[in-house]
Amino acid sequence: MYVSALHAEWLKIRTLRSPFVALGALCLTTVAFSALAGQGASDGDPLFAAFFGISFGQIAAVSFAATAMAAEFRDGALRTSLAAVPDRTRWFAAKVTAIAGPVLAVGLLTGAVTLLTGDGVGWGEGVRGAVGCGIYLTLMALLAAGLTAVLRSGVATLGIVVPFLLIVSFVVGDMSGTAADWFPDRAGQAVLHSEPDVDPWAGLLVTALWSAAALGVGGWRVRRRDA
Repeated sequence: MYVSALHAEWLKIRTLRSPFVALGALCLTTVAFSALAGQGASDGDPLFAAFFGISFGQIAAVSFAATAMAAEFRDGALRTSLAAVPDRTRWFAAKVTAIAGPVLAVGLLTGAVTLLTGDGVGWGEGVRGAVGCGIYLTLMALLAAGLTAVLRSGVATLGIVVPFLLIVSFVVGDMSGTAADWFPDRAGQAVLHSEPDVDPWAGLLVTALWSAAALGVGGWRVRRRDA
């Protein structure tokens, strides 16, 4: 049963300390950097200033997902998991859900706290930003989970994703109107801008497509490769 598989995967993630340290860092880092960036940010884009810390918090979300998924590829853990749940598709779906759930919960909490500590943000766009924050972080975590299933290494995943996020966010970030607008982080963060270059929800859809592609390839690799 899928529910039993999901419960088992959730219990396994709960036994790992490092993923939950990453979730704590996600909330604290996002709120702290957002509070610093939001001080005196009445000009420009107050909504993005209020949620600026997500640029750093997303790294913690990615780390959580990569660590949780990579644990299956160490010391024969995947063989044990598949012995309990022989249907690899069902197991992978349960694993992905067990990863997405905590990130979404912490992401929404982080968005709410960040909104309450921000200044100069209207409630309409503020609620959009808070909800978008949780969805965006979840999608980025799923992207990392899928990539980890492909590479079978959390270190390799972080070695690719973290530099990519830092380069796109801080170097290519000002190049609006280019292909960079459709990268997963740039597109998804449109929901955190008062006047985004792309529709906020369309941007999240783009990020969702990136995540779906990574999960699709990751699931295929799980089904095709030996445990």
